[in-house]
Amino acid sequence: MKVLIIGSGGREHALAWKIKQSRQVKKIFIASGNAGTATWGENIEIKANDLTGLLNFAKKEKVDLTVVGPEEPLVLGIVDLFKKHNLEIFGPIKKAARLEGSKIFAKRFMKQFRIPTAEFKAFKNLTKAKNYLKTVNFPIVVKADGLTAGKGVVVAKNFQEAKKALTRRVVIEECLIGQEVSIICLTDGKTILPLLPAQDHKAVGDNDLGPNTGGIGAYAPVPIVGPALINQIKKEILQPVITGMNQIGRPYQGVLYAGLMLTKAGPKVLEFNCRFGDPETQPQMMMLKSNLVKLILACIKGRLKNEPIDFYPGYSVGVVLASKGYPGSYKIGFPITALPKNNRKLQIFQAGTKLEAGKVVTNGGRVLCVTTREKDLAGAIKAAYSQVKKIKFRNKYYRHDIGRKGLLYG
Repeated sequence: MKVLIIGSGGREHALAWKIKQSRQVKKIFIASGNAGTATWGENIEIKANDLTGLLNFAKKEKVDLTVVGPEEPLVLGIVDLFKKHNLEIFGPIKKAARLEGSKIFAKRFMKQFRIPTAEFKAFKNLTKAKNYLKTVNFPIVVKADGLTAGKGVVVAKNFQEAKKALTRRVVIEECLIGQEVSIICLTDGKTILPLLPAQDHKAVGDNDLGPNTGGIGAYAPVPIVGPALINQIKKEILQPVITGMNQIGRPYQGVLYAGLMLTKAGPKVLEFNCRFGDPETQPQMMMLKSNLVKLILACIKGRLKNEPIDFYPGYSVGVVLASKGYPGSYKIGFPITALPKNNRKLQIFQAGTKLEAGKVVTNGGRVLCVTTREKDLAGAIKAAYSQVKKIKFRNKYYRHDIGRKGLLYG
């Protein structure tokens, strides 16, 4: 079997690593990949939003399965395009991917199907949005409507901050208080099969201070999310999404990612995404014992009901090493040295890297994710940071508290 993975981040490196473990897979292509993905397959210089280029490549190489990493090609309709040409592809169709592609659509959908979420107002007029801000209590959350690579959400402490965050199409919602978790599941449009719950760390600074990033570290599972809570989330949130999307003619198949806040009133939806998380995928793949390719094919064929899912015992922690300045401006092109050897309990999933004259150099904001697996969370955190300190590159930056909440609230 030939597999094409679309994307170039740490998520795609983790997917390539996991997919390569399937005996069915003989060849992996990654478009466009990074220095790390080249270990597991062949990097192809086609951008994730070049749908025509990706289609032509898949047809030429007779690709048997395409797995989409980032949201942009899904929202642009790559699944519809590939299916039109009888190519197997994993992900939601364009109409279903709107759940991530438009915050306004997602909030109105949740209201229609009574899915618990923050109270909100949606605006397509800047003046009306500005006037509304004069009537609210702060803090308030301001969300840009379209795709923002995970950086379009601002928690505004006052009117000036909120006004600065406004865009032409915007959602303004109450600020929920609690623990944030990522519930990411596979679905064939009927059955829902969750991966282990994960906790992302979005703020760039320790103790959740500073601007939001695309995610600067994650761990899985989350001690406070037990089986009873997972069942509640499936019943009150995940299943209503699948049922509701079917009812409005937007059948949903692929990955469904629910970003939740665990409030005193129960779990509430912060956002929906239509793809694997980044960096949640890194620890989730480390913990997944089952054959990912088999699960993906079961989703595509509508046979997920018959598939069990197995995980390794213990915990996995992923600490992102970033370029100093991220999520703002930063410099790239610095050599990365002292990369440790990967093993079954340690993987260095690369993201913003590339090969230059045979050497790995920085090539993005999030450079790599040091991902460990140990029998307990404290051990996984300790193992991750021991490796983090060894890796060298100029302007290296990382948070020092990834996973700490799990120890405090577990």
